[in-house]
Amino acid sequence: MLIALIGILIGVIVGLYLPITYSPSYSLYMSVAILACMDSVFGGLRATLEKKFNTGIFISGFFGNAVLAAFLAYVGDKLGVPLYYAAIFAFGSRLFQNFAIIRRHFFNKNEEK
Repeated sequence: MLIALIGILIGVIVGLYLPITYSPSYSLYMSVAILACMDSVFGGLRATLEKKFNTGIFISGFFGNAVLAAFLAYVGDKLGVPLYYAAIFAFGSRLFQNFAIIRRHFFNKNEEK
């Protein structure tokens, strides 16, 4: 868990100081991909708390979900159909569900003390 927190901290610091920008026309794809990545991170935290974490599943889900979400947004954009709503709904609902389970885990753990 400590290694993950150090990795997140290093990633945030590097992200703040690197001048990487992208075109505003890609903002839809990036936002959906970031939502998919956040879903994977919260799923990984939940799996860690439940002692079911698997690195392969996490890595494949992290990149696979991001690519799939961005691809859905791209195809929907080309077809004129807002397919990115499917990704927003799926990953958004799972994100809040995982957050609720993580929150309950910590509250239950504090009540046991």
